[in-house]
Amino acid sequence: MSVRLSDVAAYAGVSVATVSRVLNAREGVSAAARKSVLTAVDVLGYARPTLLQSRPRRLIGVIIGELSNPIFPLYAQAIDRNLDAFGYSQLLSTRQLGQPAEQASIDMLQQQGVSGIIFVSGIHSDTTAETAQYHNLRQAGLPLAFINGAIDDFDAIFVSDDDMTAMDLAVRHLTALGHTHIGLAVGPIRYVPAARKLRGFHEAMKRYVPHGTAEDQTTHYSVEGGQSAAATLAQRGCTAIIAASDLIALGVIRGARSLGLDVPEDISVVGYDGSPIMAFTDPPLTTIQQPMDAISQAAVRALIEEIDGAAGPRTELLFTPELIVRNSTSSNPASRPIRSSPSSRL
Repeated sequence: MSVRLSDVAAYAGVSVATVSRVLNAREGVSAAARKSVLTAVDVLGYARPTLLQSRPRRLIGVIIGELSNPIFPLYAQAIDRNLDAFGYSQLLSTRQLGQPAEQASIDMLQQQGVSGIIFVSGIHSDTTAETAQYHNLRQAGLPLAFINGAIDDFDAIFVSDDDMTAMDLAVRHLTALGHTHIGLAVGPIRYVPAARKLRGFHEAMKRYVPHGTAEDQTTHYSVEGGQSAAATLAQRGCTAIIAASDLIALGVIRGARSLGLDVPEDISVVGYDGSPIMAFTDPPLTTIQQPMDAISQAAVRALIEEIDGAAGPRTELLFTPELIVRNSTSSNPASRPIRSSPSSRL
């Protein structure tokens, strides 16, 4: 089926007249609209006019998790901003978890002739997953960059949030508030970020409260997973819970309330990821904020350098997160002074 101007216009979100002006190299079109039209032309396979054919296709594929998790749209936006600074456009493919879905995204992006691919929280973060698809891409000479996860002895750049440091920040904050019995609601340990969080949590507990009690509960990265973990950890006596994602943290709050507990009066909750919307939850969520802009910039820069033939050292770069303190954390109820009633002071 041939691609029409109207198809290009619909994909780019502009008028047919705007598409016509871009393809005829006329003025009166914003840089953003021109970029959207040229991206649509390349993605849909519309034949460029002769005067534009000398311009190379500058597409970078980005494979990212389901956008229902608020952290992933933020990564997509940050990557797009950084690619734009280098004159490249993002071709985004979202997927469900699992190797077949990721392979389908890889196949689609290769068919579109992308110059490289960035993987965000992909199969590369699963230590039990098959990674042949990455080796095949590397053998084909396609530049690659990976965010949040790592593969041992693989020739590529990996850029991640420092999960160990993140747990140190969370535990130090909670112990400063007097908490000594703290729980961690974390995802499946086969994933590199989850395993690092678990290790960092227990090391930080030993560092700050050597005689305290550390509890951990494996769960799913969802509100429902957090709710289930909260029931278990609260019943074990935790006065504070660190969640491995903001979605889990929202579930922890829901689970605590279903047990008749108030957040933060009875139990404190710390999230992880740092989505801006967590400032507007009830209560506003204390969270560990991933440095998404810095991570995205590093991944994009490394990928573009490889495309330009000046690839740097193959290593993993770790970026330090930030603790954002809001109203979901408070002092340990057991450490608060007992308030006397008015009658007892007479």
